[in-house]
Formats: sequence, C-alpha cells, structure tokens
Amino acid sequence: MRPIIIAANWKMNTTPADAGALAAAITAATNEPEVVRVICPPYVSLAAVRDTLRGTDVGVGAQNVHAERAGAYTGEIAAPMLSGLATWAIIGHSERRRDQGEADPLIGRKLRQCLDHGLRPILCVGEQLEDREAGRAESVVRDQLRGVLEAAGLTAAEGASELVIAYEPVWAIGTGRTARGADAAAMSDAIRGALRENGWSAAAAEGCPVLYGGSVTAAAIAEFLAEPGIDGALVGGASLKVDEMAGIVARAAMTARARREAGGAAH
Repeated sequence: MRPIIIAANWKMNTTPADAGALAAAITAATNEPEVVRVICPPYVSLAAVRDTLRGTDVGVGAQNVHAERAGAYTGEIAAPMLSGLATWAIIGHSERRRDQGEADPLIGRKLRQCLDHGLRPILCVGEQLEDREAGRAESVVRDQLRGVLEAAGLTAAEGASELVIAYEPVWAIGTGRTARGADAAAMSDAIRGALRENGWSAAAAEGCPVLYGGSVTAAAIAEFLAEPGIDGALVGGASLKVDEMAGIVARAAMTARARREAGGAAH
C-alpha cells in the first residue's frame, strides 16, 4: 500500500528565529503516525527545523538542489551540502520552472543528485492553463516525466523505492480557478501510465506515490484524498498555518486508515 504523504513547502517564508517554533507547533498539532509528514523550510531555516524535529517522525526537506555536486555556482546549494540537514528535496517546482526557467533536462540532473546523495525527491510536474484549454494537459505532463527520467538516467528499481511525484495544476494555483478531484485522479493515471511507458513494471508504477499540489487547504483536501490515485499533498501557503495543517493531516490520517482497512479486507 502506498504511503499517505503531506509535505509542507514553506517557500520564501520564516527565519531561523521563528522556524523552529512553527515546526514544533505543526508537529504537535499533526501527531498522526499513519501519515508521512515532511516540512520543507528555506535553506537558512533548515538547521533550526532539523533541531526542533530531532526525535520526532517528521521529516525535513529542502526546497531545491543544484544539478551539480560542487563547483563555481555562486549562491547555490548542492545535494551533498544537505547531508545531516534534510532527507527530502523538492525538485522541479512550478515556481522554479517559471522564475528560473528550469527545464526537464536540468530537473533530471537534480533528480540524479538527490538519488546519489540520500535525498528522497518530490518531483513536481504540471500543465499551464493554455495546455489544459488546448486538451494537451496529459501529454504535457507525460513529456515532462519522460524528459526528467531520461536526463536522470533513472532506473525503475531506483524510482520504485524513492520517487514521489507531485501534480501541480499550475492554472489552479493562486488564480481563483479550481481544480477538481477528478482532474487530479485523471492526471495520476496519466503519470503512472507515463512511468510504464518509461520502462517501469505495472507494479512499480502503481506503487509510486502521487501527491496533489494546487492551493491545498483543509477545506479542499478531502475531495482530492477521496480519489484512490492521490496519496497526499504538497501544501504551500496553508502549510504556514498550524490549524490548516492540523486539518489537512487529520483528513490524510482518515484516508490512510480507510485504505489500510480496505486493503486488509481485500486479503
């Protein structure tokens, strides 16, 4: 059974002075052992969050890594530098694709760095509004996955044990437009189909967790977790609010228990 994962992407928010307190408050409000919880603060707050979460079952993630392991890249952070600070990393986020012009071959190299240096990657994929309106949303996401996986040289065995994919409908993030559970469910099917097309076995593709990441809130999350193909969420703005995170993780725990019980009954 796939895990249920709630990953908090704090983006460019918090400082080392306040990040630890926020991480502690979220951890206390989301004590659900059946949900994999990850907090991804800015680089400068990683140590504070790591220290706060030591001894808990909440993971720490980076919001990005560089595509090279070292070199003359002023201001960048390489995967080996995160050893001891984080065990997860977000790569290919829609904001980095938009603002830094990151393309699939570069993101694939970042994926390889994560795998080579002990970081579990949350790979973001998703289509723009014009792609959806033109009826090519699924083909865009399939192409993104193919480009990233090829650039990473990812084997099915590596991916099956490590890769998490977050679907971001870019057209529904901060625009007032709303994605539906059915949209996310259809895309989760397309994502797993793309994995099979790239050489994954049916079992490996089916075992890959797919998260939803589009303006997630406690009020909206139930619709997405009701879809069997969606295994949690990559939470943005709401992840800075303790009450929102408590509601999101509580609903995720309900989903995890229901799926576990259904799986047990099936056997």
